[in-house]
Order: sequence, then structure tokens, then C-alpha cells
Amino acid sequence: MAARAQFAVPECRATLDALHERPGVGADGAVGFWGINMGTWGFNMGTVTGVPLMAIEPRIKAVVFGRFRPDALADRTKRITIPIESDMRWDDEYISREEGLALFDAFASKEKSLHVNSGQHKERPRFGADSAVRFFTRYLGSEVTSPA
Repeated sequence: MAARAQFAVPECRATLDALHERPGVGADGAVGFWGINMGTWGFNMGTVTGVPLMAIEPRIKAVVFGRFRPDALADRTKRITIPIESDMRWDDEYISREEGLALFDAFASKEKSLHVNSGQHKERPRFGADSAVRFFTRYLGSEVTSPA
């Protein structure tokens, strides 16, 4: 799955190119990445796509990630040094607690926070999205609209 997600990286970079051409963003505009799947897939494709992108893309200044197995992403997580907010379910039926904690530990960022809530994989509480909005506002420096 991680290998297939890498094909999305060029598309994401093209989207960033277009975004930086928009008025109000500009070439130096702060951009964040929301890597949490709010859909019905069993795994967090936002994280599996976002980790390879964050490892090579300097224009993204902050990221919110969900869960994924760390061994599939380990070589790239060590290159991610931007601020990270990471989200984890304590009772996730797909990703064990140990795997969730290992992924968080693997990120090289000095500014990272881990939000752990009870519940299964898809049971992200609404206040988790509100936390992500506050995180992006803090690191991107302007009002952010909630992605959820």
C-alpha cells in the first residue's frame, strides 16, 4: 500500500505549485497537510501518502497525521522535522498501541504532540479536528477552516 501511495506525491506537489500561485498564498505562503483519513478505508491513506511527501517537500510547514504501521514508513519518518500533531485511537483494531507509539517516536520533529483517545480506528472525536485547527493556526499563523 505504501508503494502505491508514492504515486500520489507528484500530484500533491503539482497541487502545491498551483496553490502557491493563488492570491493570498503566494510563493512563500505557509501551507499545512491534513493526513487524517475521515473516510471508510481501513487504513489512513492520508498518512501513508503524506509521510513520503513530507520527507521531500520543504514548502509544507506543519502536518497532522493519523495512524499507520511504522515499519512501512520508517526510512522516511526520520527525515520529517516540521511540527507534527499525531492522532491515535487506543483501541484501534488495525494498528496496535505499540505500532502507533512507534510511528510517533520515529518522526524526527522536535515539535510534535500525540493525541490519544479511546475508541476504534474510525472513531475520531470531533474535538480532534478542532485540535488540528488550533495546531495549524499556531504554526501557519492565520485562521484555518476545519477540515472535518
